[in-house]
Amino acid sequence: MPSFLEAPVSGAYHLLTSLVSALQPLAGPWAAVIAIIACTLLVRLCLLPLSVRAHRGLKARAEMMPHFRKLSEKHRDNPERLQRELAKLQSEHGTSMFAGMLPTLAQLPFFWLMYTLFSRALVGGETNQLISGTLLGAPLGLHWPVFAATPGFLVLAVLLVVVAWFSARLALRQLDSSTSPLMRRIVGVMPFATLVTAAFVPLAAGLYLLTTTAWTVAERTVLQR
Repeated sequence: MPSFLEAPVSGAYHLLTSLVSALQPLAGPWAAVIAIIACTLLVRLCLLPLSVRAHRGLKARAEMMPHFRKLSEKHRDNPERLQRELAKLQSEHGTSMFAGMLPTLAQLPFFWLMYTLFSRALVGGETNQLISGTLLGAPLGLHWPVFAATPGFLVLAVLLVVVAWFSARLALRQLDSSTSPLMRRIVGVMPFATLVTAAFVPLAAGLYLLTTTAWTVAERTVLQR
């Protein structure tokens, strides 16, 4: 790892271990799990203004889509004219075709930290104490077993499927009637990618995925009202 990335990793490690130590007297073996969930919720709370802005952008994009399709059909033989018209359309609606991606992009550094902290035996030259934490008997630094599954991984998998199902329903509800059946199938399947991702990252990172996805579902449910 480049040396300039060691500083944020060490800082995050000491912050998280301090939180775990503070929770230890009350939470016992669940201290590391609670610390990860608490940090994830804090990050999402800090990102709430971005999420609200992204939701407004998605609504504006939904209103823009009929105009987008008309322009695409009208100028399909003139790509340069189409690009100019689309830029003008997005400017008028105050949004872009990538509206809604800000919260996801802003979370990537935190997800990278979770992966790094729970996949290294040494952090800052000392033994990584975080990977000694467990969830229902499964070490937080352990990747998904290939031939066996502990209760911790099974519970995480079930909860990820449940949250993905609710996320898919919300996403499908946002599509308009002109959306093709193929696109509907893709949108309905995409939320389940978190389950695939969790199979290749440490359990702690999977716990982060579960927490942040559940927050997203709750957040979208509230904002759509």
